[in-house]
Amino acid sequence: MRMRCTTSSFEVDVSDELFRRPAASADYLKEKQDIQDLALRLGEAPAEVLPRFVELAMRRTGGVSAGLSIFEPDPAPGVFRWRHLIGELARFDDATTPRLDSPCGVTLDRARPVLMQHVERVYDWVAKAGITVPEVLLVPLFVGANEPIGTLWIVARTKGHFHGGHARIATDLASFVATALRVQRTEQQLQAALERSETLAHEMSHRVKNLFALVNTMIRFGARSATSKDDFAQSLSGRLLALASAHQLVLSGEATASPAELAHIIGSVIEAHQSEGGLRFALNGSAVSIRPQSISGVALVVNELVTNALKYGALASDEGTVVISWTTDENRLLMRWEERGGAAVEAPPERIGFGSRLLDSTIVRQFGGTLTYDWRREGVLVSIALPLSAVSAKAAAIGL
Repeated sequence: MRMRCTTSSFEVDVSDELFRRPAASADYLKEKQDIQDLALRLGEAPAEVLPRFVELAMRRTGGVSAGLSIFEPDPAPGVFRWRHLIGELARFDDATTPRLDSPCGVTLDRARPVLMQHVERVYDWVAKAGITVPEVLLVPLFVGANEPIGTLWIVARTKGHFHGGHARIATDLASFVATALRVQRTEQQLQAALERSETLAHEMSHRVKNLFALVNTMIRFGARSATSKDDFAQSLSGRLLALASAHQLVLSGEATASPAELAHIIGSVIEAHQSEGGLRFALNGSAVSIRPQSISGVALVVNELVTNALKYGALASDEGTVVISWTTDENRLLMRWEERGGAAVEAPPERIGFGSRLLDSTIVRQFGGTLTYDWRREGVLVSIALPLSAVSAKAAAIGL
């Protein structure tokens, strides 16, 4: 804090004089009515509370101008923004002043009323604005014990105007307004939480309907293509577990609508099939956030690739491994599923099962992507390209 309070010919900070000056008798009934007026406005017209607060403070203390300096902490060290100005300085409404070189900054630091005279003589920005301040009374505004809102300031036309009674009146009004603002903020937070809950309930209802439709498709088409009852049960169980893992990822981020990292989605699906030393799968890719609406689809794709590798590919043997890698270009998420170390691939499979159709349906129809197979002798290479706009949380946020 840089505070220049005195020169050889004058003193700027005269706060000690506040309670040495004679004060007029207090009109407590009128002060009570002022508080009641503010309370009534808080319930019926909350937007009027702060302007009315400034008006009452100026009227009760006999000032010629008044306003609020609202503290804006970002970027540090912050500034004060002048709001709800009335009187001779009303033309400066919405102006900003520095946090570390201002009477308002001194007031917040002291957390008590401050009285200053001719601040334009030591604060250059006041002088440059052409403002003359014979005397100004400042009162801090806090929500709770430690959260500063800013200050109320009242300017007098002459030196020696303000006294301790004025400081008490302004402080009492400020204390009520701070309490009212805290109540108002709590109500706003509760309303926002209620709106989020309603949105979440609607979204979850939509997801559950989609989930039941997907499971119904799995049962109907999986039963047709299964070679036996055990084969059907095992395939369906794996798909449901993949959906459960994806659903858990969505639920874990519901409070903040958080996406999930692609590596985390893949890891949750392959975890049950990973070897004890973690050597069956190798993951290699940059950070890609998948939006919640796409998590289940991505998890199903990975699960189908795992299932095929366990039945017919590299993972059918103990020595087989899979390398899963991904990257992004300007508009696409590019994924590679590369199998190694299993039995030699002699030819592409003759039979196309439900799992392959599910892969095609999810990648092509749901996400608008492409899917290609390279049936290499050492193991199949699956290449997948998905539009970032369909799966990426970042791309969706910027409207790609």
